[in-house]
Amino acid sequence: MVQRPLSLAAFPFATAAAWCFTGLVLCAPTYGVDKPATPTTAPAPTYEFRSGRWIPLAGPATQPAEDVVLDRAEDLLQRGAHNQARKLLLEWFEARDKDGVPDRKVANRDRATFLFAESYYQYGNRILAFYHFDEVMDLFPESRFYYPSLQRQYDIADAYLLGYKRRFLKLAILGAEDEAIEMLYRIQNRSPGSPLAEKALLRTADFYYRTAQYDLAADAYGVYLKSYPRSPLVTAVRLRQAFSSIGQFRGTKFDPTPITDARQQLSDLIVSEPKVAADEGLAEMVDRIDGAFAQKLYQTGDFYDRTHQPVAAVYTWRYLVQTYPDSMLSGRAQARIAKMPASAIATTAPYSPASESEELLPSKSPTTGSSTRRDSSASSAPSAVGQP
Repeated sequence: MVQRPLSLAAFPFATAAAWCFTGLVLCAPTYGVDKPATPTTAPAPTYEFRSGRWIPLAGPATQPAEDVVLDRAEDLLQRGAHNQARKLLLEWFEARDKDGVPDRKVANRDRATFLFAESYYQYGNRILAFYHFDEVMDLFPESRFYYPSLQRQYDIADAYLLGYKRRFLKLAILGAEDEAIEMLYRIQNRSPGSPLAEKALLRTADFYYRTAQYDLAADAYGVYLKSYPRSPLVTAVRLRQAFSSIGQFRGTKFDPTPITDARQQLSDLIVSEPKVAADEGLAEMVDRIDGAFAQKLYQTGDFYDRTHQPVAAVYTWRYLVQTYPDSMLSGRAQARIAKMPASAIATTAPYSPASESEELLPSKSPTTGSSTRRDSSASSAPSAVGQP
């Protein structure tokens, strides 16, 4: 006898009851059962690089909310009533600060601080306004008032550079050019690479150029060219940099390094920007610079002649004749050479830039007798004993 396993198929009533029970379970409402929560993506935190490490910033400033007091203060500022607006804002701060301690979590505090700074700006205390705009950017780096505050700081610095005065005994008599330069530097650090930072750097360089601080102007223009090589103002900045180098030249009896740099900068502009070079007459400037180099060589040879160094004098004047043959001083140098002792005239002539075949050939130095290679640059002076 075969023993078969029991199944629901042998009991039709049990089978129908099982199917009914299954349907009730599946269709019954899930009262008291929590549904799985829909996954939400939290906003990515914001970090700022300070002192060599990334520091998480506080949450963004509160969203714009209705505030009747601030609306009234803003309306007063638009009408120029800065004193009334400032008193209203002070009452707003006092009503929301706890024990005199500012609470940055108060809604619309970034807007109130910005309006408070604006009241001092309209009053004329631009230094104090600058610090309050700083407060907006320090406490609320993600506020919508960050860049308006930065722009206001630029306006303050620009006004001081244009002659706006600070008050002393209620009299506007104190300048603030140095403070303005520091403000522009802080703007560049606040938003490096931004259009406003570029504008601040160029404003600094232009101020140095306008006030004849040509050494600082040349450095500032150089930084601008390295930081913003694709700016549409590159050609004008390169031209200003060359003029700043020329402005540092004090005469042929002083260091020729600035005018040497200017000649190279102008020559590069002549090659890369021929139209600008023609409009500005850069070729004539280069010719005048070459004339200054020729005069310096002539004066150097005269120094050697006066200090009883005829060999060095002849060598220097020959270098002048060969390097600047079209100069007016070339004929005077040849006349001076003719009057020198025969032993000095018999010395080896310096390297001639016109001879390409001699460029790789070493020549003997008339003073040391060592084997040297001459530089074909028009701006380089010859090596000689006792050169001033």
